[in-house]
Amino acid sequence: MSGAAQAQQLTGTWQGVEINPPKPRFCPAVLTLRTDKDATVTGVLYEEEEYVSPITGTFQVRGRSVGSTLQLAHVGQLQQTGPEGTYWCQGTISLTYDAAEEKLSGRATYRPVGTCHSGLFTFYRLILKSPAAVTAGTVSTLRVSGRDVRWFADAALQHPIAQGNSYSARLTKATTFYLTQGFYPTSRRTATPITVGIAVRPQQRPSAAPSRARVPAPAQTAVLPTVLFRTATADLLPDSGPALDQLAAQLKAQPVVRLRIAGHPDRIGEPAKNLVL
Repeated sequence: MSGAAQAQQLTGTWQGVEINPPKPRFCPAVLTLRTDKDATVTGVLYEEEEYVSPITGTFQVRGRSVGSTLQLAHVGQLQQTGPEGTYWCQGTISLTYDAAEEKLSGRATYRPVGTCHSGLFTFYRLILKSPAAVTAGTVSTLRVSGRDVRWFADAALQHPIAQGNSYSARLTKATTFYLTQGFYPTSRRTATPITVGIAVRPQQRPSAAPSRARVPAPAQTAVLPTVLFRTATADLLPDSGPALDQLAAQLKAQPVVRLRIAGHPDRIGEPAKNLVL
């Protein structure tokens, strides 16, 4: 893959751990990334002590993706909790992307402050691996990436419905599931929403026989996970083209369809600016 295409695939929330030798010390972590068309990567890294609470650190990171390699650097500390004298190591992180497992792994090289030397990172991402739309009323197997996956029916994570990387369901409408990973979860218990839509069928040619009153078609949802925008703008990334072209072809075959188009920014950046965007 080209650098830009590879970078686009890294957008999202990654959950994992940093292991600091030689003891070792384990720090559950969440890495939220956003990529631009020029392979520039920005994001937020959150870490916490596994056995000591409430020692946490939140950092802004920035870097670049080239092929399957991601290079990140700490560029600012956003927040820290813990007793006086607590500090987190900062420096550069070199990660390798494994598309088959949706995994990022690699080593951090830190600036020599106190006991800071190096750390080993491993992250996994939860994304939908099966089609984003299924046939209404039929049993479909939904597949996702991730480690020790739990499926919930609600954002509050009060109604578990399945466990594992696949779930068979009979959907009659667009449905959002909320998934978590058990791989070194943080106290924040981050949930990833996965929306599965109902496939839009091509409209049939009208019959020559006179028809009676038209019955409105049920509402259907088309989810476009690859239609993304340049960071902090409403400019579409070039990788959005194929999905939009396919949708346009379907809509041209159904000229009477009424549309509602919706979208939203991610959680990276200032909330007030994201609200305006």
